[in-house]
Amino acid sequence: MNSRSVANLAGRFRPRTVALLAAPLALLVPAIAVAGSNNHIAVSATPQPVEVVPLPCFPSGKLTLGMTNTGRKPTIGDMHVSGDPALTLSRHQFSSYLPVGQLVKAPLEITVPRGTAPATHTVALSVGKDQLQVPVVVKPVPARDNLLLGEQAVASSTNGDMRLCGGVDGNTDSAQWGASGWHDATKGVFPDTYGVDFVQPTTIGRVVVQTLDSAKYPAAVMGIRDFDVRTRTGAEWTTVGEFRANVEGQLPVTFEPRAVDAVQLVVHDSNDHGYSRIIELEAYNH
Repeated sequence: MNSRSVANLAGRFRPRTVALLAAPLALLVPAIAVAGSNNHIAVSATPQPVEVVPLPCFPSGKLTLGMTNTGRKPTIGDMHVSGDPALTLSRHQFSSYLPVGQLVKAPLEITVPRGTAPATHTVALSVGKDQLQVPVVVKPVPARDNLLLGEQAVASSTNGDMRLCGGVDGNTDSAQWGASGWHDATKGVFPDTYGVDFVQPTTIGRVVVQTLDSAKYPAAVMGIRDFDVRTRTGAEWTTVGEFRANVEGQLPVTFEPRAVDAVQLVVHDSNDHGYSRIIELEAYNH
């Protein structure tokens, strides 16, 4: 058989062989579309507009991102998240498997540096060629009776399930423990500290401490037991309140008003001897 005959014979069988090899591979590929400009993905965000206050722990700037697959097959969605330079975003990408007709959500936190001027900025959300512009309104810092509200908290440690800002975010509801509040990350190890360093001397004359105290988690069982309230002026700390064997949920401390640089709790023990649990720490000038 000459070389031409061999080539002709090989040509007859090659397409069939390739087809047979490709068929099992095709069966292994799932019926999932790849997100792109031709996919049907609806982009959403709530609330609109979102409002932000230029304080590091103020409870604002929370946006819920959403993608809904309006096509006929499950797909993978990749949302690109960007914002004006004045905005700090907690994420720049949101990727998820998207079943048909189901809204898939993800959180986005937006903050701005202290001193940012009131203005309207924009967060841009895009999936392929589809885009959504979300207005972000920077509000003036509100007048606050509670001088710790929204200020940057500092702590000896913070449990991974909690937020450092949880004790100065204005939420005083113990029933919402977990969604708000603070506790340390060192079980059974004391002392723990939690407080605020002011950016400039601030006059205060009253501090209110609220520990965990709900029907499910009463202060006598889960609240802080032995603790001190301190203020700092310059490098000098002054104890303005001492509590021992506490079983109450809310504890005020009143003293002669003074200009201070910091307010701090020093917790020596809790009623379960486990964690220091704070719902809210407040300070007032009278």
